Amino acid sequence: MKKCMLVFACTALFVFGIQDSVRSGEKVYRVEVLQITDLLLYTMAYEGFVKGLEQEGLVRGKNLVVKRTVIPFDIRKPSLLNRLRGVWRIRQEASRIAGEKPDLVLTIGAPVTKYAKSRIIGAGIPLVFTAVADPKDVDSRSRTRAGPGFTGTSSNMDMDEVFDVIQRFFPKLRRLGIVYTVDDFARMGEVVKGAQAGGLTVLARQVGIGDPIGPALEELKKEGAEAFAVPPDPYYTVFKGRAIEDLIAFSKANRTPIISLVIADIPGAVLSVGVDLEYVGALSGYQASRILKEGVRAESLPILRQEELTVRVDEDLMEELGLKPPPAFRTGAAR
Repeated sequence: MKKCMLVFACTALFVFGIQDSVRSGEKVYRVEVLQITDLLLYTMAYEGFVKGLEQEGLVRGKNLVVKRTVIPFDIRKPSLLNRLRGVWRIRQEASRIAGEKPDLVLTIGAPVTKYAKSRIIGAGIPLVFTAVADPKDVDSRSRTRAGPGFTGTSSNMDMDEVFDVIQRFFPKLRRLGIVYTVDDFARMGEVVKGAQAGGLTVLARQVGIGDPIGPALEELKKEGAEAFAVPPDPYYTVFKGRAIEDLIAFSKANRTPIISLVIADIPGAVLSVGVDLEYVGALSGYQASRILKEGVRAESLPILRQEELTVRVDEDLMEELGLKPPPAFRTGAAR
């Protein structure tokens, strides 16, 4: 009985809270969030988006209702049939959203943006995307301009700048080992090009999403890997972070540093250089607030990105491995 009363009380507070906003003449905005598969970086972007809206005065339970849909997708089974099922589910959800007519839609990641946007925009609903590495992958006109009915934020980072920071920390580093699963996620082409520009050789091994990392690390170490990089690949965050745990153990046993190309809770990295997806999500929240509160057309807003890299240093771990950061280097922005 107490449980029922509690549920009723919470529901009443929510409903009456919304009604109070309506009575006061303040509009209540409805925002739909759509993504496929539950990844750590996507969650960071979503949380940043909500915080960005709050900073602009749009608060859930007051003048904002946010509905988030995460379409299940087993990344361990990247077969053509599984991908087709994923596309079908995206389009199905896009049709549902188009019928419900929210005030705005946020799509997280390139796949869901690419396959959902035409139905949503076609229904006259403005769309903002986030966590998309290359805006052209979602049919944007350029990396700074999207197109009719939509805009968004890019998670793109300049790999030349990334490796410039890495080289300042490790001037003697020549061979960098990377274990990855999906090239699209890991962005290996950009990584290799950036590393080469910085005078580094990338030694890479591709594994299955459920494969252990140990054998690949052993092979790369024998080939001369002097450090290991963690790319933006879900391999390191699924299965309760088993791959990262094994990488940390290998790093300590061989006194080989780990460098993360992801700004997230990646333990064991002495240096993390990249784009903060929570910040990128907050930029999307700013764009959404302008569309909702000011009536700005989505296509008139440029695609935003994090202009300066985020750099984090674990000085205690560096000391444990017998390493020293460059003099006068500060944690924060790279520039």
